[in-house]
Amino acid sequence: MKQSFVKGAAILSFATLICKILGAVYRVPYQNITGNEGMFVYQQVYPLYSTLLAMATAGFPVAISKMVSERIATGNYAAAKKVFHISLVTLLVIGGVFFSLLFFGAGKLAGWMGNRELLTLPIQSVSFALLIVPVIAVMRGFFQGQQDMMPTAISQSIEQMVRVGTIIFLAWYFMEYGFGIVYAGAGAVFGAVTGAVAAMAVLFVFLHKRKKISLSKIQESPAKESTLSLLRQVLLLSLPVCLGALVIPLFSLVDSFTVANLLAGEIGKEEAINLKGVFDRGQPLVQFASFFATALSLSIVPAIAEAIALGNEQEAREQAKLAIRITWLTGLPAAVGLSIIAMPTNVMLFKDPLGSDALSIFAFTAVFLTLNLTSTGILQGFGRVYLPVIYLFVGVGVKLLGNILLIPRWEIRGAAVATVVAYALATFLNFLSLRHLGISLRTSGFLKKLGVAVGWMALVTFGFMHLFIWMTSGIPFRLSMMLTALCSALIGLLVFLVAIFRYEVLTTADLEKMPKLKKKIAPILHKWRLLRS
Repeated sequence: MKQSFVKGAAILSFATLICKILGAVYRVPYQNITGNEGMFVYQQVYPLYSTLLAMATAGFPVAISKMVSERIATGNYAAAKKVFHISLVTLLVIGGVFFSLLFFGAGKLAGWMGNRELLTLPIQSVSFALLIVPVIAVMRGFFQGQQDMMPTAISQSIEQMVRVGTIIFLAWYFMEYGFGIVYAGAGAVFGAVTGAVAAMAVLFVFLHKRKKISLSKIQESPAKESTLSLLRQVLLLSLPVCLGALVIPLFSLVDSFTVANLLAGEIGKEEAINLKGVFDRGQPLVQFASFFATALSLSIVPAIAEAIALGNEQEAREQAKLAIRITWLTGLPAAVGLSIIAMPTNVMLFKDPLGSDALSIFAFTAVFLTLNLTSTGILQGFGRVYLPVIYLFVGVGVKLLGNILLIPRWEIRGAAVATVVAYALATFLNFLSLRHLGISLRTSGFLKKLGVAVGWMALVTFGFMHLFIWMTSGIPFRLSMMLTALCSALIGLLVFLVAIFRYEVLTTADLEKMPKLKKKIAPILHKWRLLRS
């Protein structure tokens, strides 16, 4: 059973990581095709859909899988199938309500977001996904309850690939043939519908091939639990997960309803749309930086929960400290490095340097987002399920207040500052809770040593960035910025890798915990006199 669980968790983690990568990459070609206005349309609408999607479905696969697994384990196959049917009907009703809200209220919602002409059709376009996704959520939960993670993993990957393909193709098609931004944006968000259809088709294929609950078994074990009792259990189990999944889209949703509206009062509607599209460039870059922490947070929860279940809380704390150290080790240099090379990176990916100062500020979201993901995983592993959710809701409130106060003064730089402060506060509150569990890095001197290593990396990266800008000034601007960004990032990475061993941020004792890594790189580090015991 343990092997099955670990294998299943690994499969889901890998699929989630693939989806995250695809989810970050597509925004770059999409912006190149549609421009800042197209980015505005997409990023205004999609957080609204994501928020309703989280409310409608996020916790249900987990709840259904737990309830189905428990009933199959006791041979109560009819009750397991009853859970499936009750959940399906419930989610179809919720999805139908949210579909109606989006489709028939699209004009009103678009007006509240600041542009009825640009946003009404895209909101209606994405609404149809809410009729399909509930079925997918129930089917995934049903398979997971039978310890069968492959259908979920494959359907998630196929869904994201089809969605991204639809976004790029329809955006290109509608722009190429003169339909304009509104249709390009509507086509892009319609990717949620085509992706959902593809995922549902994959799951139906698996359902046809892997029917594990036969009619004879169902007849032998009639369901004894009432419909109302099962419905109550599903809702109670899904609530904490739904709340957790709801918070991250809320950060973007706050921007959807505030940034363009607040900017319009200062600089006019058209320029506000353009600047909001520029601000949205930061999202994929921060997602790149959070890949590792996402994978780490997915793996840390079961690892810590297992150690606690075996009565080994000290081991759980050591695993938690190691996870936090690794997250600092990846998140902080990524944030600082991206902040330094924000301008050439902006040009390399998005054609022009607009909003580079805001992007430089927004880059620091990466370190706090990654730390938040890891610390949330640790708290959940220790059974503190609701605490990180509450803290993130506090962060959303701070984000809203920060936008209102700072955007009129600093435009999109104010929105960037508000995002960084909000995530920093939520992460700080998580770390306060971790200290109460006996998990802290303050006594190890780790952060001071890491700060020195990152400082050297920052100085060298900054110097080489300006050197490369000067050296490549005679070639086309975008090519110059691409070479500058990539070469500066590579040199910064090399300097950081040398510094973390030179200043004992990582030691032989740390490599002992990673045998494969030690075997490959320890001899090289010893040869260069970089590794100390």
